[in-house]
Amino acid sequence: MSKHKEKIAKVFEHPLSGNIDVKKLLKALEHFGAEIEMTKDNHVKIKVNEKVFFMTLPHQGHTLSKDTLVELRHFLELPEVGFTPQKL
Repeated sequence: MSKHKEKIAKVFEHPLSGNIDVKKLLKALEHFGAEIEMTKDNHVKIKVNEKVFFMTLPHQGHTLSKDTLVELRHFLELPEVGFTPQKL
């Protein structure tokens, strides 16, 4: 499994990991074709196949909250997005 696929697979682990580096995760999503755009006010816009997801970046540290990871997982599972470990 490639390192990019491993980073995305961490979003789907049970129990959910609280140690996912946001920069590495965004690079992995970008590697598989997601468009990543940093917005002002510490937000990031993730666009895949015309579907868009906004998330707030952590103010301290480099790891995402578990709530944010669950929301991102639901976005990645959408049929229009299809960024699950089985489909990558």
